[in-house]
Amino acid sequence: MGEISMIGLDLAKSVFQAHGMDVAGNSVLRKKLRREQIREFFSSINPCVVVMEACGGAHYWAREISALGHETKLIPAAYVKPFVKRQKNDAADAEAICEAASRPTMRFVAAKSEQQQADAVVFRVREMLVRQRTQIINALRGHLAEFGFIVPKGPAHVARLLQVIENGASLPPAVVQPLQSMAATLRALDAEVAKQDGEIAARAKRDADAKRLMSIPGVGPIIATAILAIAPPAAAFENGRHFAAWLGLAPHQHSSGGKDKLGKITKAGDKTLRCLLIVGASATLRHVAKKPPESNTWLARMLASKPRMLVATALANKMARIVWALLRNGTYYRASGAAAA
Repeated sequence: MGEISMIGLDLAKSVFQAHGMDVAGNSVLRKKLRREQIREFFSSINPCVVVMEACGGAHYWAREISALGHETKLIPAAYVKPFVKRQKNDAADAEAICEAASRPTMRFVAAKSEQQQADAVVFRVREMLVRQRTQIINALRGHLAEFGFIVPKGPAHVARLLQVIENGASLPPAVVQPLQSMAATLRALDAEVAKQDGEIAARAKRDADAKRLMSIPGVGPIIATAILAIAPPAAAFENGRHFAAWLGLAPHQHSSGGKDKLGKITKAGDKTLRCLLIVGASATLRHVAKKPPESNTWLARMLASKPRMLVATALANKMARIVWALLRNGTYYRASGAAAA
């Protein structure tokens, strides 16, 4: 058996599949491994490159296998799929991982540290709580509409919903208790979201990089700390354009025959960061509406000729590029005389 130079490891909950290749690209290992056998197996072989799909548990195993002396790489699952031969199974997936990783132009995902993963949990929890809160608000609006109480959409009108439920005099007695239970849950979710916001704000005050990012118009504590916790390091991207494209804020391209055709944004990358940047851009546009920019600026020209949501997305793209520049250079945001925003 030749010397193993690369192993493609197909991750699973219990049974993993390893596929090894030598420097010539020949298959020299096909082996099933149970979860408890992973550390023993990789500690018994010579150091090599171990490649895994960037999925659940991948960052954990990247750290564990790296500690055993191996070089670990993570590859997006979408880049592996074209290399799967015929039918899909664990062995074919592991072989495809090796094939994809051996391509000279392949792109890899930066492995996250344990602390970076821990820091990201607060944003996932907050996102879930906000989603649950929105579901309850919509349910309350729908239930009250059945009894003739129409309340407009939006968090600004939640107080009216709660007032109708607390009063209860105009509602059938049978629905008062269930709706009051939902209202109590809504208040509890509000308190939990506020608690997470406080934790995020405290982290932003302690972090020098977060303070730099908050100097950008439209970037607050939540966006700044989310970028630091979720996004790969700035050094992982060649330039700000690549970072914006990773976030999915770049147009989808369908070009052929020398004709460039650009469509909607790709929505690739991390949904949380993309949404936060667009929300921050929208907040900037609301501020601009009160104090319009000079007519010769990029933002003024965009607002004069493009739909508002398109401008918000374009501004989010611009903010992403500025974020990359500040993190890469360790500087603060300084608006020029002809700045866009």
